[in-house]
Amino acid sequence: MNETEASQIHQQIAELYAAFNRRDIDAVLGGLTADVAWANGMEGGHVHGHDGVRAYWTRQFAEIRSNVEPERVEREDDGRVAVQVHQVVRTVDGAELLADTRVRHVFTMSDGLICRFDIE
Repeated sequence: MNETEASQIHQQIAELYAAFNRRDIDAVLGGLTADVAWANGMEGGHVHGHDGVRAYWTRQFAEIRSNVEPERVEREDDGRVAVQVHQVVRTVDGAELLADTRVRHVFTMSDGLICRFDIE
């Protein structure tokens, strides 16, 4: 990956996480393929497509308040993008800390859009 590609990927990932943290679902969906497979971190498996992701996040945002900050972005040998994130999860009212962890997110890209998201 050359320097320009790396910069573009870092920018795209930063914008994705910033939109998620703002709860701007439409902004995030703009960076996903229509048939995206998105890891369901709460129940397991994957949700599919924009409607599946929207429904999943709508449920999630009603149940918990999470904030995810990317700390390191790397391109894997197979072309996927791995992101080390700091994830803080609180009750929906913010009163109680439920989790404060570091997690590895992995994105598979297709034509500049995310077509698959996994949590490792």
